[in-house]
Amino acid sequence: MNLLEIKNIKKSFGELQVLKDISLSVNQTEVVSILGPSGSGKSTLLRCISMLEKIDDGFMSYLGEYAVKSENGSSIYASKNQLKKIHRYFGLVFQNFNLFPHYSVIKNIADAPIHIQKRPKNEVYDESFSLLKKMGLEDKQNYYPYQLSGGQQQRVAIARALAMKPKMLFFDEPTSALDPELTAEILKVLRNLADEKMTMIIVTHEIDFARSISDRIIFMDGGLIVEEGTPTDVIDNPKNERTKAFLKKMNFDS
Repeated sequence: MNLLEIKNIKKSFGELQVLKDISLSVNQTEVVSILGPSGSGKSTLLRCISMLEKIDDGFMSYLGEYAVKSENGSSIYASKNQLKKIHRYFGLVFQNFNLFPHYSVIKNIADAPIHIQKRPKNEVYDESFSLLKKMGLEDKQNYYPYQLSGGQQQRVAIARALAMKPKMLFFDEPTSALDPELTAEILKVLRNLADEKMTMIIVTHEIDFARSISDRIIFMDGGLIVEEGTPTDVIDNPKNERTKAFLKKMNFDS
């Protein structure tokens, strides 16, 4: 069964149609990277999949449970309780970390499992410390976000997402706010998660990384999926002229 399935998703902001007709399925343990120029709809797609934005039309399900379906050209979302359940299937990591500045590092990680999932406090704090250790940040548990580098903040954000025990993780340009050295830190964490068979959708401009980590690459342009396939297919042997032009512009001639 597909972990995520979307069919014919459309999304407009006023007159601007940002997603034109997107269909995509993601299997358990699969790593899918989404490439494309600015304004192609990559981040909007991620926001729609994670239900931060409402779609105008189309179908979306997680583990066979529908989140939204289309009726007479408009979208009908599942009940509040059903959506609450579906939200637990995924975690989202933003490009700008979105940590709570007034919470310590460990509290940033532990807060949601305790208050949203109602899990025992001691158990959650033990797991949160284990996640910090996994991120190489066990000595930072009592720091506050402003005391950390960008790369450290992003690792805390990843630990916070993992603390909710999601079945899949979404990353929206996880390295765009970081310099090259800190970028390498985050890419290493993502590679470790891939090795542990975490299902991931990663919007990224790091083409070398996308090639090395992904089972599948999606290239978007103009609100459409223009090309899709293995990294070898899409990055090394692109068929579509728009994909070729994008890779050339990124100094990544195939």
